[in-house]
Amino acid sequence: MQGNQNKMKILLNKVPQVTIFFWIIKVLCTTVGETFADFINFNIGLGLTLTTIIMGVGFFIALFFQFKANKYVPAIYWITVVLISVFGTLVTDNLTDNMGVPLEVSTSVFSVLLGLTFLFWYLSEKTLSIHSIFTRKREVFYWLTILFTFALGTAVGDLYSEQLGFGYLYTGIGVVVIIALVFLAYKFLKLDGVLAFWIAYILTRPLGASLGDYLSQPKVNGGLGLGTTVTSVIFLIAILAIIIFLAVSKIDTNAKSEISETNQSNANNKHALAQTIVIIVIFLVIGIGGYKWRINNITSQGAAEHATLAGQLNDFVKFENDMLNAVNKNDFATAKKGADNLEHQWDTQEPKLRKIDGATWTKIDGTIDVVLAAVRSSNPDVSKCKTALTNSLSTINAANK
Repeated sequence: MQGNQNKMKILLNKVPQVTIFFWIIKVLCTTVGETFADFINFNIGLGLTLTTIIMGVGFFIALFFQFKANKYVPAIYWITVVLISVFGTLVTDNLTDNMGVPLEVSTSVFSVLLGLTFLFWYLSEKTLSIHSIFTRKREVFYWLTILFTFALGTAVGDLYSEQLGFGYLYTGIGVVVIIALVFLAYKFLKLDGVLAFWIAYILTRPLGASLGDYLSQPKVNGGLGLGTTVTSVIFLIAILAIIIFLAVSKIDTNAKSEISETNQSNANNKHALAQTIVIIVIFLVIGIGGYKWRINNITSQGAAEHATLAGQLNDFVKFENDMLNAVNKNDFATAKKGADNLEHQWDTQEPKLRKIDGATWTKIDGTIDVVLAAVRSSNPDVSKCKTALTNSLSTINAANK
């Protein structure tokens, strides 16, 4: 009787079973979240705000159908994940680029919001297992958690790869190492299964973002230079292929006795709570310690020698003047190469310049984003490019005096 009840709960579950395909498609979705957002923002030239509105509407439409379904449907579920990935990325990007919220603040706020969501979810339902998403309330908690994991993962990934200057590749490698350690702890040290799952789920966001940036960014920026268009198409095709495979094979809907994992976690909730506290402390020590070490290292390299950005922005003035000359000649091939160099140098200098004057850096960063979007548009407009470059040069020159 109990076995039949467990099987029925799994069949009513609104999310897939956790298989290797679950993790593969999750990383693919997070990668698309990074590259597709950049594609719409920069390549199509819609801008950050309009891109966010469009993807937000798309996400809520997909979420409506996800809630309306009475069981797990691969196509609906994974389309919703792709869109929430893009939307979560854009939420953090808007806070950083449009509102000037420091990544440290975004990371802290989303960490607290995610923690509170887990807390209220557990107090309400007595479980955080994704094998028990068969009520509307649990599904609301689940998708709210997913949104915060994507927003948090974006903030953490950008903080370490760009602001702290570790780069996309090394940030991705670091995340892979942490996920591997969590897996080993789950296998050999009896780390709670639900806790291990959510740690890995959160970390796949910065992993996917780092992978997306590494593949799409120009070689001068430390990437492979595939571009956001090619990278997005490759990963969207891969996602589509896996969704079709899952829909046909039903490998992620076959009833497995996973409910015992939930019951076991509930029976040992004190042990799981102790593990959770230990994991949080470890991440805080490593995360804050690594951040402090890197900031001190940046400061020791010369950031403390300058009270303002005056005289520190000559290279960027030259980059943008060269780009403006190219635009005036309708030479957009040269202008786009200049955009790559501008972005690379700006990202490279970010840790030092932001340390000197974070507010001014954020203001300049916003104008540079407009320049990159205008110049890299699939059909660049001369007038828009000139306006963007003129405005950016004015801001940079004012800070450089």
